[in-house]
Amino acid sequence: MPTHSQKQWSVLTMNTIAFACNFAVWTMFSIIGIKIKEELGLNDTQFGILVATPILTGSITRLPLGLLTDRFGGRIVFFIQMLCVAVPTYGLAYATEYWQFLVIGLFVGLAGGSFAIGIAYTSAWFDKARQGTAMGIFGAGNAGAAITNLVAPMILVAYGWEMVPKVYSIAMVIMAVIFWIFTYNDPNQEERAKSGTHVSLKDQLAPLKELRVWRFGMYYYFVFGGFVALALWLPKYYIGEYGMDLKTAALITMCFTLPSGLVRALGGWMSDKYGARAINWGVFWVSSACLFLISYPQTTMTIHGITGDVDVGIGVGVTMFTVLIFIIGIAQGIGKASVYRIIHDYYPDNMGSVGGMVGVIGGLGGFTLPIFFGIASDLLDVRSSCFMLLFGVVTICMIMMHISIRNMRREEGLELEANKA
Repeated sequence: MPTHSQKQWSVLTMNTIAFACNFAVWTMFSIIGIKIKEELGLNDTQFGILVATPILTGSITRLPLGLLTDRFGGRIVFFIQMLCVAVPTYGLAYATEYWQFLVIGLFVGLAGGSFAIGIAYTSAWFDKARQGTAMGIFGAGNAGAAITNLVAPMILVAYGWEMVPKVYSIAMVIMAVIFWIFTYNDPNQEERAKSGTHVSLKDQLAPLKELRVWRFGMYYYFVFGGFVALALWLPKYYIGEYGMDLKTAALITMCFTLPSGLVRALGGWMSDKYGARAINWGVFWVSSACLFLISYPQTTMTIHGITGDVDVGIGVGVTMFTVLIFIIGIAQGIGKASVYRIIHDYYPDNMGSVGGMVGVIGGLGGFTLPIFFGIASDLLDVRSSCFMLLFGVVTICMIMMHISIRNMRREEGLELEANKA
């Protein structure tokens, strides 16, 4: 009979691996979408909609899946969710028209809802002192995007893009079976089952009335939504901006996706040790500095010299760009963990509903940003416009956090004066 500690780590391990598999499926359009774009002759806006469509479903299903997890437990909900994802993923291989890719992509997007299940299921197994670390380890499943960057191009080159969803579908079914074997019903769920008492839907949704929840959602819009959007967009960006082939572009994109996913565990530990708000503030500053640099478009300036004209090129080369995007990925990975550590500080008993809602907003970032990237690219005819847009988003987050901290300190000052009086 396994001990409670053994159950904890078995559940956390399976949650993380299952989330990584789901995330790989959720982001596979970043690779196969490039071939589909070529076959169908899509423009950048249409491509942005294509890669973003699964992100939409993965976003809006996070709240209901979080509520279901709070009610029925993460084990059964996660198992059923993976089986439901496997079916449309396999069917994607037989799509031929643009509208078919969009419709099937909506159902494939259920893979993204796995985050809300796993975060609530993980949270139920660990005490407050280890919440940040545990949720950070689970969140490292974001590295599933790196799995797609590594595996999908190899399958695509060898067998064609149609084989990618077939392989992913079979892998998802196998993962669901392994998950069921090595996981357990969480203690909170067993206690609710014995007592026959469940939190009402009204009580689950009550915290969503608070402005604070939506502010946290905006933070997550950047750190998670921005991460997903870049994971989808970067292969295409490397191909267009630096003339790489698909396989090379996908592999270099791993410099962004893989560390950003894995470092989330470090972000959870740092949030436990130094405070989630302080970590978030640092994440925003680092990201804004890097985005400012890579937003500058490739420019050629002509200087009219005494003996003739001199052309001077200004722009970020591929090496410096990769270094800066790597730093942004690290910052976002840490930020993804710190945001959910803040949520648990305020709403430890509502991780399914509040965590799900924040996940919805963050996921919508992954849906809307690639579309905005495509529109900006088509309108401005500047590839780096996507980073200009992200710079604007992180600036809004910093303003919101500054106002929040200022108001909090003002309230603390008023309370201190009242106590002295």
